[in-house]
Amino acid sequence: MNDPLPLDRVRVVLVRASHPGNIGAAARAMKTMGLARLWLVSPASFPNPVARARASGAGDVLDRAKVVDTLPEALAGTVFAAALTARRRDLSLPCLGLRAAAAELLEWRARGEVALVFGNEASGLTNEELGLCALPVTIPASPDYASLNLGAAVQLACYELRMAAMEEDARPAAGRAPEPATHEEVEGFFAHLESAIVASGFLDPAKPRRLMPKLRRLFGRARLEKGEVAILRGILASFSAGENK
Repeated sequence: MNDPLPLDRVRVVLVRASHPGNIGAAARAMKTMGLARLWLVSPASFPNPVARARASGAGDVLDRAKVVDTLPEALAGTVFAAALTARRRDLSLPCLGLRAAAAELLEWRARGEVALVFGNEASGLTNEELGLCALPVTIPASPDYASLNLGAAVQLACYELRMAAMEEDARPAAGRAPEPATHEEVEGFFAHLESAIVASGFLDPAKPRRLMPKLRRLFGRARLEKGEVAILRGILASFSAGENK
């Protein structure tokens, strides 16, 4: 019987997972909630028999898992990425709780592929990795003991995604939304922007003063659409053309 709530546009991305058992536990958590697309960024050990044992019937998720070297590779082709983080970040976007984030992720799923990103068991995601994602997400655990095993965190996230999908399935269909910019298009814009402000003298590469992370935060809140990225890059190109006249 086919799952009436297909979540085939959702990627679960594990970044630098250090224990193969957690990879297997994540695969099992995904399959129980109807998710099947697992991406592994530089895992310490994979494939591994411990992962398969912990998957307990979800070996097919492991068999289809994609292994890449970097997070940008895992996010290629996505239109929205949410990242689990337990630490406060001075320059990160405002965090959403997992339930609200799951609903937003599912709204974007209708417009393209989306990703839910988890960091290393001990250190989580770096600031640079978090900056590649549009939405930081927290699990509202007890402040007295907020330490969650990676497999448990994936299980909670997949459950909330399934619940959000059930609620979405019960709502009337909405009109067609504007096409969002892909991860590559947004990153291309940021590279173009950085090059332009360096050329203008506004940004000194020797003393960046965290300007680009602040700009990422600014545009991250906007949830850029494909047409908006084209307009912004056209403006940047026009500045460069004007200087060359």
